[in-house]
Amino acid sequence: MTTAPPKDRATAGFTPSPTEPLAHQLLAALAQHRMASTHQLHVLLRPDRSRQSISERLNQLLGERLVDFVVLPQSHRTRVWYLTPKGARLTRDWPALRGRPPYPITSATAASLKTPHTLTVLRTHLQFVTDARRRGDEHGHLDWTPEVFHAIGEGERVVADAVLHYTHIDGQQRRKLRAFVEVDRATMSSERLAAKLIEYARLWSYEPQPVGRRRQQTGPGWLRWYPVFPRVLFVLTGAGRQALDNRISDLKAMVAHHPLVADLAREVPTGAVALDDLEEHGPTSDVWAPLTGGTPRPWTQL
Repeated sequence: MTTAPPKDRATAGFTPSPTEPLAHQLLAALAQHRMASTHQLHVLLRPDRSRQSISERLNQLLGERLVDFVVLPQSHRTRVWYLTPKGARLTRDWPALRGRPPYPITSATAASLKTPHTLTVLRTHLQFVTDARRRGDEHGHLDWTPEVFHAIGEGERVVADAVLHYTHIDGQQRRKLRAFVEVDRATMSSERLAAKLIEYARLWSYEPQPVGRRRQQTGPGWLRWYPVFPRVLFVLTGAGRQALDNRISDLKAMVAHHPLVADLAREVPTGAVALDDLEEHGPTSDVWAPLTGGTPRPWTQL
């Protein structure tokens, strides 16, 4: 297992600015990510400060009825925080969140139903955040957008668990990277998981047609949002090692046997990793299995 070395440069500038009020950052993070535990917010926003400072500010926001929480079962009373409808209304028009649907959580029951998947998606994000800080790259708490929808024609759409925006820095060179991220907790069949690749291939090839006009070349619809089609990354958890390896094999088989997916994979980097490996070694280690075959490598080199 090899790990890409961090650059020899200061990384303090790649954590959220302490000059911006912590309360503002907490509300923005919850608006962006829907839900987060106290520990996750600590790692995301103030890793160099005490966890108590995060808890105190969250409790103040709780008193202002801008946030609420549920307690995870069998977790030593771990709190998971989310915006109240009042908090969602407050953050709705903030510039950094413009265009982000608010999706307010209206009850503790609704929060509990969303908790497992939402927290796992955020667990994945935190691996990229901490690795970027270590390396001196740029990837912050608003550079990961959960639940991104894109039309793929015929009234259908693909929903990415998250879209990642990342700036890889090497000396004076800045390389912009983007990825669609699918976080699989083994709650669906392996075949359904692999079929997500067909949806991304349809998005890659989809050219929307103006209503009421003759068919014409308009270019791919994804160019409206991305200068380059994002990588497609799968992060797997929720099962034993053999089961996860089998699911990665099924993803590779879809690339090998579906013509449109094969075309996508020739042009767009694709890869899969177990979340345990991501947490143990980091995303820029040799842990990603290229879906086109080959040896494991960092996600930046797929």
